[in-house]
Amino acid sequence: MRYYPVCLDIENQKCLVVGGGSVGTRKVMTLLSCGANVTVVSPKVTDELLGLARKKTIALKRRFYQTPDLEGVFLVIGATDDKQLNSLVSRDARHLNKLCNIVDQPEACSFIIPSVINRGDLVVAISTSGKSPAFTKKMRKELENQFGEEYAEFLRLMGAIRQNLLDNGKEPEYYKPLFGKLANSELVEMIKNKNRVGIDLLLKKTLGKGFEFDNLISKNE
Repeated sequence: MRYYPVCLDIENQKCLVVGGGSVGTRKVMTLLSCGANVTVVSPKVTDELLGLARKKTIALKRRFYQTPDLEGVFLVIGATDDKQLNSLVSRDARHLNKLCNIVDQPEACSFIIPSVINRGDLVVAISTSGKSPAFTKKMRKELENQFGEEYAEFLRLMGAIRQNLLDNGKEPEYYKPLFGKLANSELVEMIKNKNRVGIDLLLKKTLGKGFEFDNLISKNE
């Protein structure tokens, strides 16, 4: 296996995007969705990035990239169509031990970004280690049809159940059989079909009284 798969917490981390075109804009939106503090460096930017800058959602430097731009940065993404500039960003990042991704140049990256399916807290990442982006896209489309929004609701429910049980002071290992039983039940299908009666019966049978779907969800919102 060429790459070590990992889910990275970038909330409140300073991230830099070099490039303000359509690709850079997509990278910015993904970083923002994960709670990052984003700075964009580019002489030209999309209207969408200009709007974000006006709202102070991102910091914007309308000029060409300079090595000092990496100061204090946790992660940098090179999203320009200038190979020389991308190479400079990559070299600077390696020299300064910064996490670096250069779009469509896996050899210049310290990490690559997988294709992702999001269903709430469910994140399914697909990667071909840079060998075939077309096949990655094909796999993503196939899996998108398999994982609907019911999985997001399922995880909201499981998170609420977990929190309620752990509030009793016992270790997670104590409840492992119960978590496993729910995970392997028909709960996802019941949520998809909006079968609230069936859900509550299953929760009562598995966990006992006091675990109703609506109460659990509303209590943990």
